[in-house]
Amino acid sequence: MESDKRGRGMLHLCATPIGNLGDITLRVLDTLREVDLVAAEDTRRTRRLFARHGIHSPMISYREENREKAGAKIIERIEQGDSVALVSDAGVPGISDPGFHLVRMCLERGIEVRALPGANAALTALVVSGLTTRRFAFEGFLPRKKGARRKALEDVEADRRTLIFYESPARAAATLADIEEVLGDRQMALARELTKRYEQVIRGRVSEVREKLSEHPPRGELVLVVEGFSGEVRLSERDALEEVRRLRERGLSLKDAVDQVTGDTPGLSRRALYNLALKSRE
Repeated sequence: MESDKRGRGMLHLCATPIGNLGDITLRVLDTLREVDLVAAEDTRRTRRLFARHGIHSPMISYREENREKAGAKIIERIEQGDSVALVSDAGVPGISDPGFHLVRMCLERGIEVRALPGANAALTALVVSGLTTRRFAFEGFLPRKKGARRKALEDVEADRRTLIFYESPARAAATLADIEEVLGDRQMALARELTKRYEQVIRGRVSEVREKLSEHPPRGELVLVVEGFSGEVRLSERDALEEVRRLRERGLSLKDAVDQVTGDTPGLSRRALYNLALKSRE
C-alpha cells in the first residue's frame, strides 16, 4: 500500500455491505487484501465478509468499548509504516460508530486518511422512502431515555428538511410514539433488512406505520425517514438573531446563516435580518 513522504502508512475507511455481501466495491476488496491490518468493529461479522471474498488480512477489534487503547495501537502501527483499513459493522465507517474518533486521532497526528465509499443505510432508505431528497438531515440514533429523546425531537420539530433516524427494534415502538406526539402525524417510511432477502419499507403516516409495526414487530436495526416540517414558523426578531448566532457557531457564514433562517421562516425579511445581525455583531 501507499505511504506518505515520511514513510508512514495511512488509514483507509472502507465501506462494507449493509446486508447483501455482494454490495462491496472492487476497490474496497483490493484494499482489504493489501493492507497490513484491518481494524473491525465486529470481527465476527467481518470474518464472514472475508470468507465470502477470500480475504486473509490480519485483523484487530476496534469498537466503542476499546477505542482509546485500540486506537493508540493502530496509530502506532501507521506511524511505523503500516497501512490500516477501518471497517464498521456495516456501511461507511464513522457514521454512528467509533470510527470518527480514530479519524480525529489520525488527523491530529498528520496521518493521511482516505475514504473508499460504498453502501450506506441512511441514504438507501432515503431514496426509497418517497420523501423529498432535496434537503435532508441525518440525526443518527435518538437518545434511549424518553425525556432526552423527546428533547432531541423538539430540537428538529421546525426543521423543513427530511429527517433520518436510526433505531433498534426494541425501541422502535416508543420512538414512533414520541415522533407522532412531538412532530405530529407526518408522512414517513420505515426501512428494515435493507438489501437483504426480506427487505421491507413501510410507508404512510406515522400513526399508520405504528399500527403496522404493532401487528408485525420488526427485527434488525431500522431506518426511520420522516417528512420535514411543512407548516408556518414565526420567529421573533430576538429568536431569529439567536438562530443566526447558533448557525454561525456551527461554521456557517453570516450570509448562509441568514439565508437558512429566512428560508425556513415565511414572512421574515432577509435584508432586515442581515442588517440586524450585522448591528448585533458590531
